[in-house]
Amino acid sequence: MCGIVGYVGKRSAQDVVVEGLRRMEYRGYDSAGIALLDADNEGLAVRKKSGKLANLEKLIAEEPLPDSTIGIGHTRWATHGGPTDANAHPHLGRAGRLAVVHNGIIENFAELRLELEAAGHDLLSQTDTEVAAHLLEAELDTGADLTVAMQRVCQRLEGAFTFVAIDSEDPDRIVGARRNSPLVVGIGEGENFLGSDVAAFIEHTSEAMELGQDQVVTITRDGVSVSGFDGSPGQGQRYHVDWDLSAAQKDGYDWFMRKEIHEQPRAVADALLGRRDADGQLQLDEMRLSDDELRGITKIIIIAAGTSFYAGLVAKYAIEHWCRIAVEVELSSEFRYRDPILDHSTLVVAISQSGETADTLQAIRHARTQRSKVLAICNTNGSTIPRESDAVIYTHAGPEIAVASTKGFLTQLVACYLLALYLAQVKGTRYGDEITTVVEQLEAAPDQIAAVLESSAGTMKRLAGEYLEAQTFLFLGRHAGYPVALEGALKLKELAYRHAEGFAAGELKHGPIALVADGLPVFCVVPPEGRDFLHDKMVSGIQEVRARGAHTICLVEEGDESIAPYADEIVWLPKVPVLLQPLVATVPLQLFACELATALGHDVDQPRNLAKSVTVE
Repeated sequence: MCGIVGYVGKRSAQDVVVEGLRRMEYRGYDSAGIALLDADNEGLAVRKKSGKLANLEKLIAEEPLPDSTIGIGHTRWATHGGPTDANAHPHLGRAGRLAVVHNGIIENFAELRLELEAAGHDLLSQTDTEVAAHLLEAELDTGADLTVAMQRVCQRLEGAFTFVAIDSEDPDRIVGARRNSPLVVGIGEGENFLGSDVAAFIEHTSEAMELGQDQVVTITRDGVSVSGFDGSPGQGQRYHVDWDLSAAQKDGYDWFMRKEIHEQPRAVADALLGRRDADGQLQLDEMRLSDDELRGITKIIIIAAGTSFYAGLVAKYAIEHWCRIAVEVELSSEFRYRDPILDHSTLVVAISQSGETADTLQAIRHARTQRSKVLAICNTNGSTIPRESDAVIYTHAGPEIAVASTKGFLTQLVACYLLALYLAQVKGTRYGDEITTVVEQLEAAPDQIAAVLESSAGTMKRLAGEYLEAQTFLFLGRHAGYPVALEGALKLKELAYRHAEGFAAGELKHGPIALVADGLPVFCVVPPEGRDFLHDKMVSGIQEVRARGAHTICLVEEGDESIAPYADEIVWLPKVPVLLQPLVATVPLQLFACELATALGHDVDQPRNLAKSVTVE
């Protein structure tokens, strides 16, 4: 959620920090701030402002900052206290000697705040962060340096947090710390960086270091040192970042999201690269579980949140069909609280684009305490969830800047299909030629997605104009089309701020049909013909809503003319098996949400109240 940047070197710290914050705007935020150490040793210079980064830049133009080569910055997503100037980061210590920025939640901040207030401290904000600032400065006042102060304070804190701090009396270092929250080091020549992710510094260096759990990092112009919260020596893991800043640019599109929708053919193709060996056998290089361990799996529980949860619902259909293993799909936020039945024969599959989703992270930690194996499906190399899992399938979607996920979702689907097929291969529940056939069908998907983008873009833009005044939308699907309906409704809620609901079409008569009124737009994801009785049952549902005055927009495979009498609008889809239909059926719904939000004048890339990476429970 919050974006953090730290810089020490020879460049203008203001320029580096502000540009780093700009590259992390995709994380979602409601205020921004910066703190620099004055090059003339006149203390800290702090500017912060609620609203977008442009507000901060305007403030800096009105109240210029001093020259500096060391500084920290922050974009905040409100947790404790509203999005106000006072609650914006950075926060200062009692005497203003220290400035700190923070991502996460300090769960015991209330009792610590009472302790500080009893000692005479006046806290100026509603945030938990300011408590940490006062505690850190109190440690500095005892004679400790900033690194030791950070170690001591972190040992007192409960919750999930990342801190980055500077001390006006120690102008050569920046100190950061992390627990259950992301922080990465950028390593340059004569300069070093800290950031919530590599986007903060990728313009300047492609060499990075990931930090372990409960670690403190100190950066100076000339080096990086790592220690544990207890002061013990530590080390990070160096790695090379294999994408550059151009990967995060809009390439002429009006929105990052539109760019990312159109990147989906390439993203799906990349997700499939290198997945078969010379003999045609599936190989998942990141699969660190042995075949014997996988053969011993008798139950799978998929845990995820938001869009990733809907990918998990599709995975359930695929795994149960191809592998004959019972699958449950759980919301991460609910998983631990229902006392789930787990043992060594349970495989927990955690789906998270960022790899830092707090609910999912805590869920896998609970699963590991019950001796279950954990496999992560993730887009972010080196993030926490993959590091704490027994195996990982990376989706290789590349950077996704828009808060609402598009190519992240489709590549999660690909990873889910690959997992299902790999399990079928290991367990012998499908013959090799059957698995090869499905993989070949997956490999045809990029061209099919490109065809859908080309054929449906104009239609979705026109429909957005026609339904500009509509306040409610319904989405219907069956089988693997049901999660597509849920995802279509979520995208509309996220981007257009319209009431939208997704339902299994068979549930219409059990209550939702009461919502249907004259002119209500209803999107219908029609299963391919020949899939049991699903197609005919779906047609019946379409007839039911149309008879009550709904406008039906039907997503139908090419050549299926049986829908025409009941559809006000038809969006043609390539012919694909029903289990793979989400790969093509989701795309027009993404386009519609993007077009409607654009027509309504909304910020498509950064919808209100949302954050890209949800790192608090």
